[in-house]
Amino acid sequence: MLLAERISAIAFDLDGTLVDSVPDLAAAANETLKELGLPQCSEELVRTWVGNGARVLMARALTHALGRDVTGSQLDDAMPLFMRNYERYLEHYSRLYDGVRETLNELSAMGYRLAVVTNKPHRFTEPLLQAFGIDQHFELVLGGDSLARMKPDPLPLQHILEQWSLKPSELLMVGDSRNDILAAKAAGITSFGLTYGYNYGEDIGLCGPDAVCHTFAEILTRLNAAE
Repeated sequence: MLLAERISAIAFDLDGTLVDSVPDLAAAANETLKELGLPQCSEELVRTWVGNGARVLMARALTHALGRDVTGSQLDDAMPLFMRNYERYLEHYSRLYDGVRETLNELSAMGYRLAVVTNKPHRFTEPLLQAFGIDQHFELVLGGDSLARMKPDPLPLQHILEQWSLKPSELLMVGDSRNDILAAKAAGITSFGLTYGYNYGEDIGLCGPDAVCHTFAEILTRLNAAE
């Protein structure tokens, strides 16, 4: 049996999977640090901080800049600045990864129901998808603040299963970080790990996804492989 014959819906992570958003996240973080009178951070460092939501990203940036753990009140003060700055930079330097547009077109044409499950705040997710002209592919978009818990908790994927009346065997999660794979495992669904995104410098294969893809287009090949 081909995997494509069992799967009927696919959930995608956003940052590091569909879009390389680190350049804009780094610009927003550095603008915030500048406003706070703190030293800047490199884009390379920001790539290791992405994946757990905006608050964790900014906490890591502040901890790095201060050289010590950031306090809750310091982070509370910084977050409105970061959110404002990221809204400014949202689509300045970000880009779609190679093959994303073409592969989404093909998956939609094949009849798959598609969703986005990201830890990015929802207020930034929809505009980013719209900016790249891929929003029409996604029937459901869940941000990190859309539900009570976010990845690696399985709740967002369980929500899709419930909303779309799917069996766990019918849903596939595609992402670039261990949060995606851990959420998929906890929800009892199939997962594909992408090697080109942000995974804290770790090999995505170590998380144990059902398949590892080196390009976005490889998703199609993996779907058409025998189980």
